[in-house]
Amino acid sequence: MSPSAAGKQLGFLLARHGRIMNTRLRQALDFSGLGPRHAVLLCRLAESGPMSQQGLIDVLSIDASALVAVLNDLEREGLVERRRDPADRRRHIVDITAEGKRAVGSIEVAVADVEREAFAGFSANELFQLHGLLSRIHAEPADEACAED
Repeated sequence: MSPSAAGKQLGFLLARHGRIMNTRLRQALDFSGLGPRHAVLLCRLAESGPMSQQGLIDVLSIDASALVAVLNDLEREGLVERRRDPADRRRHIVDITAEGKRAVGSIEVAVADVEREAFAGFSANELFQLHGLLSRIHAEPADEACAED
């Protein structure tokens, strides 16, 4: 495959732009000391309310060990708390704290700034279509475990 053909392969193109967006998001979130995984998890909890760790694994398609590492970071910073489920002591329920909710506001502003710059040339309809198409890409939870933080 020639170098120019490799650049036209959709997988390589997505990987390149994924790395670029990951870098931009990391830079935008740098003020908070959080990475994209931390931000996604906090935003999910702010949206959905308390969830079991297993529920987070399912909705975020994240490996259990990666989730525990992210939760440990967030708990250490006082942004989430874990507690035993009174109905099933084997389960942990994860909830966002008041400090975590404040962090979500800052995260949303930072991400919106990155997206506004990155997608400046797109119409609202194009962004809607892009979101729909990207949401349909097949991925497995194990794929997340291989991703860079």
